[in-house]
Amino acid sequence: MSTWLHRLNPSIKMLVTFVFIFALAFYFDPWTPLFVFIAVLVVQLLFSRINWKRWALLMLPFSLGAVGYFWTTYVFGTSDDRLETALSLSFRVFAFSSLSLLFVLTTSPMQFIMSVMQQLKLSPKLAYSLLVGYQFLPVLKDEFIQIRQVQQLRKPQVQKSTLAKLRALPSVAIPLLAGAVRKAEKTAFAMEARGFTGTRDRTYFHEVRLERFDFYFSVVLIVIFTSCLVVGATL
Repeated sequence: MSTWLHRLNPSIKMLVTFVFIFALAFYFDPWTPLFVFIAVLVVQLLFSRINWKRWALLMLPFSLGAVGYFWTTYVFGTSDDRLETALSLSFRVFAFSSLSLLFVLTTSPMQFIMSVMQQLKLSPKLAYSLLVGYQFLPVLKDEFIQIRQVQQLRKPQVQKSTLAKLRALPSVAIPLLAGAVRKAEKTAFAMEARGFTGTRDRTYFHEVRLERFDFYFSVVLIVIFTSCLVVGATL
């Protein structure tokens, strides 16, 4: 039960998340987004095994944004219902961000790409490009650190102002981009050598299938979030 969100088909999960983010955009009262936010927390507690420290860290910038919305709307607003409007904007930020994190933190990128190719018929060329780009991000980070360390060894500087760091940025960015282009070319040649053509009519070594569990659990999520929308709209 604690891993049901992780087992749910990524395409179904994305559609359910998108539908409720879209539906929530039409509710302007403070109660509906608050109930949705609470429901998301309860669903994650019951049906997922996420790292709550990571969740709190990712929610921190959204929380600061929500506080900023509340402060500016309440202090500088001129209408009589500015408190309700400020609360509505703040809770909407929490609801939207928590729904997005529910999908991100319980979905494997590879599973997601495979699912949108097989269930939503996304072009394999686009799908594999996204997957390769995602896998290159840690490599680029490591190479950026290595280039900076090599440059500091060649020309060490004890103190460096922010302006000097900005001026030195092209000396790091240019070799980093050149290395990324070389890696992209090697990856493209390797995929072509192995017979990748990008056609939709293909077989998959790793198949992501739709099961009865996906249907039943998506219905549970729809009932939970729809109840929040209905209850919030009646208050």
